[in-house]
Amino acid sequence: MPTLRLPHPLVLLLVCVLVAASLTHLLPAGQFDRRDDAATGRTVVVANTYHRVEAAPVGPFAALVSVPRGFVAGVEVIALVLLAGGAWTVIDKAGTLRAIVDELVARFGQRRYLIVVILSLAFAAGGVMENMQEEIIPLAPALLLLAAGLGYDGVTVAAMSLGAAMVGSAFSPINPFQAGIALKLAQLPLLSGAGLRIGMLLVAVALWTGWTIRHAERTRVAPVATSARAHAAFDWRQQLILMMVAAPFVAYVIGVLRYNWGFNELSAAFLLAGIAIGLVGRLGVEGTVEAYLDGMRSVVGAAVMIGVARSISLVLEDGHVIDTILQFLVTPLAHAPRPLAAILMVPVQALLHVPVSSVSGQAVLTMPVLVPLSDLLGISRQATVLAYQTGAGLTEFWTPTNGALMAILLSLKCPFDRWLRFALPMVLALTALGIAGMLVAL
Repeated sequence: MPTLRLPHPLVLLLVCVLVAASLTHLLPAGQFDRRDDAATGRTVVVANTYHRVEAAPVGPFAALVSVPRGFVAGVEVIALVLLAGGAWTVIDKAGTLRAIVDELVARFGQRRYLIVVILSLAFAAGGVMENMQEEIIPLAPALLLLAAGLGYDGVTVAAMSLGAAMVGSAFSPINPFQAGIALKLAQLPLLSGAGLRIGMLLVAVALWTGWTIRHAERTRVAPVATSARAHAAFDWRQQLILMMVAAPFVAYVIGVLRYNWGFNELSAAFLLAGIAIGLVGRLGVEGTVEAYLDGMRSVVGAAVMIGVARSISLVLEDGHVIDTILQFLVTPLAHAPRPLAAILMVPVQALLHVPVSSVSGQAVLTMPVLVPLSDLLGISRQATVLAYQTGAGLTEFWTPTNGALMAILLSLKCPFDRWLRFALPMVLALTALGIAGMLVAL
């Protein structure tokens, strides 16, 4: 049986742009009224205010114009990809990546699965705390180098980094961009249902990590030979550089949690770290600049993915059809039995997340509509929030409109179709876990 091969990610995203434009011709234009929400500091929809508006179909040329507009809208993430990508090449030229990989392979070579476990837990923690995705893109060169030393493929690298982070995000009880904003909009305390949520998180991370190890060992090949070169010494200079590598991440987590930092601050931290590492690594000023520019060139493809993916939602916003899609998906829930209506919220959130690529944007779009409906049907608000996290959070694994996913897979040289074959069975299992949690909270 021939294997289905999907087109290049860029082609797939451009097709999505054209499909989005065609929907603006097929669907009626409509909008909900909106208001400013003091609790979240965002503009949210007002339930039961959907109304038709003047049609605004997006033509072929306007759809193409949305692509450069997507670059402008995603400029903070694109800048992060370029500046952090440059910094990682400086780190590589300083010999630190090779030294770290050699040290890890030497320590864990016979127990290599521990590296998968450690990295999966670390990235899952990043997802739990701050919705880590785009921040992983610059790490691709280091992760690929490590995987080569262990004999693992690009799917394994994507699974123990981005995949683990998305699992952490989807089941997090504290993620400010998913659980946090949804709980606020549902007028629930931040740690509401913490026992249930933490239990679901632990089970989800364990399932995903086990699935990743299974794939890693089944597809493992002979590690990249190292006999042709000397073992890179992990001396005091490399240890200092490693601490400098960690500094931007530590500063960013603290900045997000306490000082409302965004991607621009993380980009600046990587720029500073890259320059300092180049000097400590004895590359000199010119060598550091050249390495930095080489690194930026190496991640241009990933940056393009971010911009094109962002343009898809711009097309739908221009055509005033996103609210129409929400209204179309939510209306049948009002006539379904209570348990069925609760379960159907998951596919509703999943389908809506394809055009609405931002999880926080989806929260402010859907929660003000679904919470009153849930109250009317006798569905707990906790179950409604879990439906949102399960549907939107797990759709991140497979929708091509997730620019971070497409960019990371491109950086890891992992075909989208191979990723889907690996991820989808576990996504179904995790969806079942999410629905089970909803029924407990119902």
